[in-house]
Amino acid sequence: MNTMERVKPAATVSQAYFASQYSIHNLCENIAQKDFSFISSRKMASLLSAIEPSTAEEWSEFQQSWNRLEQDMFMRDGGSYRFRRHATYSVVPGATTAQLESHQPHYQSLDYNTLNGGIARDFAPIEPIISQNKVFTAVIELCCTLFGRLAPFFAWHVEVHQFRINASQSEVSPTPEGVHRDGVNFVFMMMVNRVNIVSGETTIYDRTKRPLSKYTLADEMEAAIVNDEQVMHGVTPIIQLDPQSPAFRDVLVITFKKTLN
Repeated sequence: MNTMERVKPAATVSQAYFASQYSIHNLCENIAQKDFSFISSRKMASLLSAIEPSTAEEWSEFQQSWNRLEQDMFMRDGGSYRFRRHATYSVVPGATTAQLESHQPHYQSLDYNTLNGGIARDFAPIEPIISQNKVFTAVIELCCTLFGRLAPFFAWHVEVHQFRINASQSEVSPTPEGVHRDGVNFVFMMMVNRVNIVSGETTIYDRTKRPLSKYTLADEMEAAIVNDEQVMHGVTPIIQLDPQSPAFRDVLVITFKKTLN
């Protein structure tokens, strides 16, 4: 191997790093100006692979873990169509990694979730094999970097949710609580899988529920980020195509809420 061949990989890594930093800067600028951003699957794949080069190889394992979610037993509408797992993390100011906290219930007040709020909901924990998956760790690092730059002096309470909405029974909404805020500072939503469904359009609204933008997360890794303090969001119902085949929508949702320590 000659000298040029030895240098080439380092140069490639350097180019990928600087390209990702440029993209992160643009994302932060976009979120700061508009309070939301949609990210293509290609852009997301590029951002994640710059953090963890093996994300492509570990995507299948990450995606298949949605087949092992447990039914959400806290649906006050009586629905059996939602499945999920949940984990809580903390992030110190300036950090790009998150610390897994002991398993704890998820709580939202009725102000933010009129359907299922007001009680502590204890969901199944995210599996350790997934919390160590390179896709998962890269997404967490990306969120820490983005939101840390937007609000650099805060620590964060972070909650991670794996969601599956099963549309095999009837037309169902991925956001049964309707147009809402989550009661946090930032929300990251990434499409993991769509099988045998149509619709499921994500709409961003201002605080008076005036629509600002619409986008259907249709491809794996497509993502949406919202400033939950300034805008609201909702997703239109999904509809099963072939009634003889399974139909579902799998999404990863990560919320960041500021803390003082």
